[in-house]
Amino acid sequence: MEIAGKVFVVTGGGSGIGRAVVLGLLNRGARVAAIDLSADRLAGTVGLAGRNADRLTTHEVNVTDQSAVAQLPGKVIEAHGAVDGVLNVAGIIQRFVHFAELEQSEIERVLMVNFWGVVNMVKAFLPHLMERPQAALVNVSSMGAFIPVPGQTIYGASKAAVKLLTEGLHAELRGTPVRVTVVFPGAVATSITENSGVHAPAVAGANDNAANRKVLPPNEAADIIIKGMEKGSYRVLVGRDAQVMDWFTRLVPERAMTQIADQMASLLQR
Repeated sequence: MEIAGKVFVVTGGGSGIGRAVVLGLLNRGARVAAIDLSADRLAGTVGLAGRNADRLTTHEVNVTDQSAVAQLPGKVIEAHGAVDGVLNVAGIIQRFVHFAELEQSEIERVLMVNFWGVVNMVKAFLPHLMERPQAALVNVSSMGAFIPVPGQTIYGASKAAVKLLTEGLHAELRGTPVRVTVVFPGAVATSITENSGVHAPAVAGANDNAANRKVLPPNEAADIIIKGMEKGSYRVLVGRDAQVMDWFTRLVPERAMTQIADQMASLLQR
């Protein structure tokens, strides 16, 4: 779909990939409603938007708050006149510990943000997207949705849920104006650990891991995502590592799991 002149809603728009997507859309002539939990982070996005800021509105909303999210379409339409696309980018990770060491509250928090946040946004905005002559729905999953990482089992499960939710929506919405895309980022240089309130331990031998040699800057990841949306792609793999591991898990799934588990085992060492 065309970007210029269209209106897009982006969650996680205050930092990382979400912020880069907001700026990338603005640079292509779009109007954008940026959603984030943090007013300070949103203010930072506005500052970076420069002269494009007149086409940007910010909305301090917790995507896990169903009532608050339900009010967003009206606010966005009031500000911009319509909604042509929604990009669900917001997400958090868990503490780097075994599943058994996670508190129930930690598990629920990751699932609420990563999965239910997407569900809330889709439920709120889909009826409005269906009214447009052409619309886009983009949900960001993760490479962790198809390859397990030690110490990120719940995160991976939440992103796998986003994967299948998005694929199901794609199947259901065939023949409608809404094109649905699922995105699988690999390693991207963001502040997700800080924003998640967790510490990321160093990975022993990570520099020798061919799949992790290049960590994409957020603007490059955003460019891939936006181009995928423009094309109406079904799946978008962000980064060489995501491409390699997608192929590897299809070819020899257990071997791929074992390799990643061995390489990342140091995350769980005491």
